[in-house]
Amino acid sequence: MTLTSSYELCRRLNARHGRSYYLATLLLPAWKRPHVHALYGFARYADELVDSFTMTDDRAEALDGLAGRLAEALAGGSVDDPVLPAFAHTVRSFGIDRADIEHFLRSMRTDLTVSRYTTYDDLLRYMEGSAAAIGTMMLPILEPLPGMADRARGPARELGLAFQLTNFLRDVAEDLARGRVYLPLADLDRFEVSVADLGDPHPTPALRRLLAFEIERARGHYRLALEGVELLTPSSRPCVLAAYELYGGILDQIEAARHDVLGTRATVPRRRRLTVFARHLLAASVADRAERRAVVQVP
Repeated sequence: MTLTSSYELCRRLNARHGRSYYLATLLLPAWKRPHVHALYGFARYADELVDSFTMTDDRAEALDGLAGRLAEALAGGSVDDPVLPAFAHTVRSFGIDRADIEHFLRSMRTDLTVSRYTTYDDLLRYMEGSAAAIGTMMLPILEPLPGMADRARGPARELGLAFQLTNFLRDVAEDLARGRVYLPLADLDRFEVSVADLGDPHPTPALRRLLAFEIERARGHYRLALEGVELLTPSSRPCVLAAYELYGGILDQIEAARHDVLGTRATVPRRRRLTVFARHLLAASVADRAERRAVVQVP
């Protein structure tokens, strides 16, 4: 797998499995997009390893193999792997924190043995690796303004948490089919919802109230994430704002369906996705041209 082929594979994974996210990346300057695709491709690849085997030992062995190949790739070695050449190149190019990568892989390993979370704090500890770490890995590519990198880490984490919690709410039925429940059990008890209720194609009134509560919790993370947009270089802001609106739109769709996430999968309509993209396209183009002119003017 050549480096060019690896980047192209990551782009295709992003386009196929993350339509809203992929659309938002098209608002980035062209040189940044492959690196965002590489992060998505790596995260998707690791997640598929966890979900693709029936035996825990097989999945653990697959993750061990991925970690070993990654270490070799990050050290500059050549590896027989479809996504790691691109991911390792991106990590080295932007100085992405290796601790974030290790944290992410630990969370993937958690999925092998943990299928329930008692409290939201318990779930947050899992999402710190599976979601917040992705946000902070993305940060160097999005380029915080000079002196703003430390301040931008918190909002980047919050955006990762918001996106993953949105996915958990959308995918309740799909996760349950895999034997997993990502809604905190304490919240189920509080709203008098049983795990069996999550598998009923007809949501109970109690489940609808639970989902409404979790949606507001997710929106709290979105609000905290929004504070970080102005800390990024202008050419990255339209992408982040578009992703913010598109993922937040999934919550709107769940509400429009009266919180029915069991009989249907909430998706943002194509027309709305294109409208959001078009609204941010001019700002993206203006910022990109301004940065190009600034580079040309540097003596």
